[in-house]
Formats: sequence, C-alpha cells, structure tokens
Amino acid sequence: MERCRYSRLIAGTMTWGSWGKQLKTTDMVALMHHCISNDITTFDHADIYGGYTTEKDFGIAFAESGIKRTDIQLISKCGIQLIDAHRKTTVKHYNYHKDYIITSAEASLRNLKTDYLDVLLLHRPSPLMQPDAISEAIDQLLQQGKIKSFGVSNFTASQTQMLSNKIPISANQIECSLTAPSAMVDGSLDHMMANNIDAMAWSPLSSIFKDDTNQTKRLHQLLDELCETYDASKDQLVLAWLLKHPANIRPVIGTTTAQRITDASKALTIDLDLQDWFKLLEASLGHEVA
Repeated sequence: MERCRYSRLIAGTMTWGSWGKQLKTTDMVALMHHCISNDITTFDHADIYGGYTTEKDFGIAFAESGIKRTDIQLISKCGIQLIDAHRKTTVKHYNYHKDYIITSAEASLRNLKTDYLDVLLLHRPSPLMQPDAISEAIDQLLQQGKIKSFGVSNFTASQTQMLSNKIPISANQIECSLTAPSAMVDGSLDHMMANNIDAMAWSPLSSIFKDDTNQTKRLHQLLDELCETYDASKDQLVLAWLLKHPANIRPVIGTTTAQRITDASKALTIDLDLQDWFKLLEASLGHEVA
C-alpha cells in the first residue's frame, strides 16, 4: 500500500456544493487553483456530500481546471447511507458489504473524473462491520490501482486496531479541535502515532466562532490577548494550537472564502509557546491540567 503525501492543510469540500455555497463550476475551478497556490493540494470528499452530488460537481470543475492529477491528492469516504428514494433507503445506516464498498469507490472515481483515489476512508464505524469483508474489498481496489491507500474516519483506537489486523490503515480522520480535544487524552492520537497512521481533523475550528458558551467566552478572552503577541488572527491561533501536536495533525478546513484560505495557510508559520499552548487548553477545559 502506498503512503499518500497529503498537504499540511486539507481542503474540505462538504460545503462547496448543495449543502453549502452551491458554487458554480467556474467558482470551483478558481477555488481549486487558490488552494493549490496556498500549498493546499489535498481535497477531502465523501460520497454523501451534497446528497450524493458534490463529487460530481467537483469532477466537472476538475476536468475543466487544467490541474494535473499528480499535483493534487483526492480523499473520499464511503459507508454512510442517507435516506434516499433513488437508493431505496428508508433509514440512515452504514453499509460495509464488500460489493458496496467497491461500488461506492468506483462511483467516486467516475464522479471525480479520476482513475484513482489517493485514499479511501470508511466514513463512520458500523456495529455490523466485518473486517474480512472490508479487507477483501480494499485488497481488490488496491490491486486494481483504484485506490492508493486505505483509512478510516471517526474510528476509535480499538476499532482501528481491530480492522488493522486484517488490512493496513494509513489514516484516520477524526473530530479534534481546541473545543473538542478529547482525542488527545482518550488514546486516539496516541494510537495513530504508535502505528504510523496519518491524523486528520475535521471541524478544526469547532464551535469557537459559532457558539456563545462559557468555554468560548474564556477562549475569546485569551485569544484576544494572544493575537497581539503573535500578530495573528484568532482562527490562525486555533489552527496553530492543533498543528503543534506531535501527531502531525492535518486540519481539514471547510471554508470556501479565498482570504480565509490564505489566512489559514499562514497558521503554519506560527509556533505557539509551550505555556501559551497550555493556557489555551486550560481555557478550553475550564480548569488547570492535573
């Protein structure tokens, strides 16, 4: 299994289509080029985004962009089944049967207009997943060159270990942020570091700029002080906090605003002081560390 070289920041496409900004083809093309110009070359997808439409929209734009396939990395996820009359699904569920994984991956290839995925992730763990069936599907996709590597998303350390006994896992995309730091203490990131699994974090800014809680108030008060110290914006500092972790976490940023993408890339140049890092953690937790 090949190891994919992802960009340090990853562009999340969940809101590019009908679930968000409903970008036109020309807008998607421009956004792709802007990401690449800021050294963000990895694009994160899932088959369900946009109600199963965003991958196709992105693929149309990619075909018109003039971007070389070897200059970018494409991630997709499968497994979640939304309620959909065309798919004859009447309840949201997970499907990890061998044939379904293969069919989903091949559909992503067609929609994204590419011959391969740099990595295919299982979107969420299922209570009914069978490691043997999953490994058979992934082995076939790897042998056919349709995927370069395999990973998971939202899997615990024990779930990841169970599956990795059958098939090597190269990445795990989890929720991790300053307001949701549990992966740093529940063994998730420890397991990834110990097993050379790439860590990706969705919603890296989490609820700081959305919710008005005691936690976010404490964080905003401290971030206001640190902005002057580091000559940086709040969102840059929040990303820098995540980037400092030794698991080499790759934040998946979901913005479609060009300036915010440029600003996010500057977070890579910020090296938070050790005590400032713990001050932010303390503000998030609401108490000092043990």
